[in-house]
Amino acid sequence: MKNCGVIKAFYEICAIAILGMVMASTQAAAQDTQDLAKKLANPVASLISIPFDLDYDHNIGPVDDGDRLTLIAKPVVPITLNKEWNLISRTIVPLVTQDDILPGAGDQTGLGDILQSLFFSPAKPTSGGLIWGAGPVLLFPAATDDLLGGEKWGLGPTGVVLTQKGPWTYGILANHIWDVAGEDNRADINNTFLQPFVSYTTPTAWTYTLQTESTYSWENEEWSVPINFAVSKLTRLGKVPVQYKAGLRYWADSTNSSPEGWGMKLGIVFLLPK
Repeated sequence: MKNCGVIKAFYEICAIAILGMVMASTQAAAQDTQDLAKKLANPVASLISIPFDLDYDHNIGPVDDGDRLTLIAKPVVPITLNKEWNLISRTIVPLVTQDDILPGAGDQTGLGDILQSLFFSPAKPTSGGLIWGAGPVLLFPAATDDLLGGEKWGLGPTGVVLTQKGPWTYGILANHIWDVAGEDNRADINNTFLQPFVSYTTPTAWTYTLQTESTYSWENEEWSVPINFAVSKLTRLGKVPVQYKAGLRYWADSTNSSPEGWGMKLGIVFLLPK
């Protein structure tokens, strides 16, 4: 009988130990998922990711009759230069379908201009917790239709600075592009882009993001200011981490050629091993 009691106690101890290991493993997995979701909120994180955004906007053009649906691929590839520095490549490739953005213009579908940014970024945050990167941005006139791009080559500086404290991430990404070559009969490019952002990531890897993607044209002295709010969830498809996103945006200020009112955003991000 005494042996039976000892054996029972042994099994109970084993069961408690196994339960503890399972709970610890679950908590560790949840923490890893939250940390990964926070890294996705960092534009210069050392992660290989392939985001796809689907944006819908309307009330485009001088008579507000236009509609536009844009699928944007945004591959991010980090390159380790040495123990202290990374080079982060961020590419924006838009596929656009639109109609009636100008009176009598009809509809267009095809590739838009490609934007390539390169950020030289320290491998570790500063002693104050700042994460930053800076480098060149290049605009390639890849549009397959005159109304899908500016037919200009562009060049300029870009930079990002942010900090992450607890569940919060906040910072700003910016660039400025001047045209350096292209069709003389097309409008000159002299634009400043500002993207302040703030996000909150929960322990269950939900992320709530508020940002703007504002552009100021120095040639026309006009702002376009879409304010975006999105909700994201990081999960897994098999072993592949995937983040889903849905959101709304409101155009607080618009030019004659940019949208007005409300728009919608959907997205998915695939994370790949480095």
